[in-house]
Amino acid sequence: HNCSYGSQLINKSLIEKPAGTGLQLAGSMAALHVPEGQYTQTIYGMIKDQKYGDVVQILNVELQTRPKSRAALSLLGFCYYHLQDYQAAADCYEQLVQTNPEVDSYKLYYAQSLYKLCAYPEAMKAVCQIENPSYQPKVTKLQAAIRYAEDDLPNAKSLMEQCPADDPDSEFNLGCVLFKEKRYEEACAKFNTVLQVVGYKADICYCVALCHYMMRQYVVALKYISEIIERGIKDHPELSVGMQTEGVDVTSVGNTKILQETSLVETFNLKAAIEYQLKNFEAAQEALTDMPPRAQEELDPVTLQNQALMNMEDNPTQGFEKLQFLLQQVPCPPVTFPNLLLLYCKYEYYDLAADVLAENAHLSYKLLTPYLYDFIDAKITAQSSPEEAFSKLEELASHHIDKLRKLTKQVQEQRQNHDDEAVKKCVEEYDNTLEHFIPVLMAQAKVYWDRENYAQVEKIFRRSVEFCSDHDTWKLNVAHVLFMQETKFKEAIGFYETIVKKNYDNLVGISAIILANLCVSYIMTGHTEDAEEIMKKIEKEEEELSYEEPDRKVYHLCIVNLVIGTLYCSKGNYEFGISRIMKSLEPYSKKLGTDTWFYAKRCLLSLLGEAHDNAEG
Repeated sequence: HNCSYGSQLINKSLIEKPAGTGLQLAGSMAALHVPEGQYTQTIYGMIKDQKYGDVVQILNVELQTRPKSRAALSLLGFCYYHLQDYQAAADCYEQLVQTNPEVDSYKLYYAQSLYKLCAYPEAMKAVCQIENPSYQPKVTKLQAAIRYAEDDLPNAKSLMEQCPADDPDSEFNLGCVLFKEKRYEEACAKFNTVLQVVGYKADICYCVALCHYMMRQYVVALKYISEIIERGIKDHPELSVGMQTEGVDVTSVGNTKILQETSLVETFNLKAAIEYQLKNFEAAQEALTDMPPRAQEELDPVTLQNQALMNMEDNPTQGFEKLQFLLQQVPCPPVTFPNLLLLYCKYEYYDLAADVLAENAHLSYKLLTPYLYDFIDAKITAQSSPEEAFSKLEELASHHIDKLRKLTKQVQEQRQNHDDEAVKKCVEEYDNTLEHFIPVLMAQAKVYWDRENYAQVEKIFRRSVEFCSDHDTWKLNVAHVLFMQETKFKEAIGFYETIVKKNYDNLVGISAIILANLCVSYIMTGHTEDAEEIMKKIEKEEEELSYEEPDRKVYHLCIVNLVIGTLYCSKGNYEFGISRIMKSLEPYSKKLGTDTWFYAKRCLLSLLGEAHDNAEG
């Protein structure tokens, strides 16, 4: 699954403060406790202090008595814009355009508000109404931003080239276009050029980090991320960075202009994405809780999507609700649609995946690669026609195998030519192709796994050994299929051990079923002492965790004992098996849960069935 990293920026100019209009606000001074004669001064003072919400409340009272007040509507539009309530801002500026058609600034602000609402055709129509030459640079920038948002990159670039060459915004916007064209190295160079001209700017620094992320240069990206976060903490301690993670009770900082200027939200989302890609899932979750606190209804789509993704294992219901909600929003993070489909497939909600795919055909073309569409289509097809699905997957697999072989040959050739840069690029492409091939291979294997044809599953895995022998997912699933055949425990041990030894300092950090299957394999091959050693290590780690995190529930040792108990029950030794199961669940208040009951009930039902058969006999 893909984690979101925040939006790319273009057209950085904001609506200017509507000062110097020569307009005065009337105001109901007594009702609002504003000193007489200081109404306008007070309002502008609050705007200067960025108390936009308070100003909105006051000005809405003003509009009740003077519904067409130009000053009130102008200031309201400005405040709504900075509160990110772009619909309300657009409504204000639309009224101002109608009543003051000669004021071009209102036309520009109206168009910008529509742009922020993603109403791109309407925004383009509005901005084209401005004919004043002095506004042309801003008009051109906004038009370029609209074309960029519509993915009309040629026209966006053409419009940008009409902007002054010495304008840093022009260079920045060209960098954004290069980024969208996936020319990340060139985009990064543009952003760095802007940084050298204007000095440190959080949003530009974030864009540099984003480019390095896209080039998989995570160490460099994290360096820029650290700088943004450190500056944000130093310059704005009031944003409460990291307080939530430390358990401090904090209130929302809101979506203020200061928060926008620090780029902290985008930066923490990018940090979460990097940690997620590196499989540091706890660090990824921590990155999301470290960001300045906001209420749930104030969260941006990217943060909401990442929260859903990071917490899917613990709360899939809530995760699906968030992703479904985001899919209905405009705009929504581009990865939300593929992530929702993949997660439906992972949790085997294939009917829901098929419904979402059918209802959002327009998104399929725009947001799914041909590979991903074919893969999801095959997964859905497997439920009704496994043979047809296997055939589709075989076609995908063959394509990837051919590509892997070609890349292997290219790597060898480039090494002979001593071209290190070319070798690096080929290896990166090889790794990326392999990550696309592994899910296809696993989907093929699942077709036969569901039929309990484990010998055929093993054949499928062995066919891919030349490419996948070092891949953890491949090794784990080979271990599982050897284990399930019940005659190849020794071979299974070899694969399970490589995974367990790799994580021996943190056994509770890997899946409990891996440890359980390894212990059973040890017992079945007469290496009981090795199983006991693993279990003692797990017990020690769980005890340490109980002191460090008293509220955290860990079921690893319990599940290992449950699986061993199940083994003895399957061999007919119910007395030892059931006693092991009951002991593993103590204390019941801490150990009895959904996962543990899944294993325990099977043995109990088997015992009842055996007792019933014996009674009838």
